[in-house]
Amino acid sequence: MPSNDVRILAQAAVPTAAVGAIAAVVSGVVAGGKGAIGAGVATLIVILFMGIGLYILQRTAKSLPHLFQAMGLMLYTTQILLLFVFVAVFKNTTLFNPKAFALTLVVGTLTWIAAQTRAHMKSKILYVEPDSGTKPEKTGHSS
Repeated sequence: MPSNDVRILAQAAVPTAAVGAIAAVVSGVVAGGKGAIGAGVATLIVILFMGIGLYILQRTAKSLPHLFQAMGLMLYTTQILLLFVFVAVFKNTTLFNPKAFALTLVVGTLTWIAAQTRAHMKSKILYVEPDSGTKPEKTGHSS
């Protein structure tokens, strides 16, 4: 990944991990050890899913720039649907507190999206590739 992509990844993952740690502490106080485990698992899932999604999106932008916007919409829709699947699959689990898991998934996802948006807005990404130093030839008439 180029340095801009790594920077955006870090600027999205760090706040998400911090919110996940806070959620784990709060869930641990409210729901005990199983609440903390549920929040921790949810945080790891959010960071993994969203990180992989960002990686895929950046590769698409480099190799197929004309599909970037459509790929982004499809990717985010798929990620949200997969997170709903995780909530549905683990809603009756005894491994951890499912409410703490679900709430942390939602809060972690919203944190990731907000942090990624902020990181992207603050980054200075060139939208035009700079020339290699050659001047374009003049064509047409000058007035």
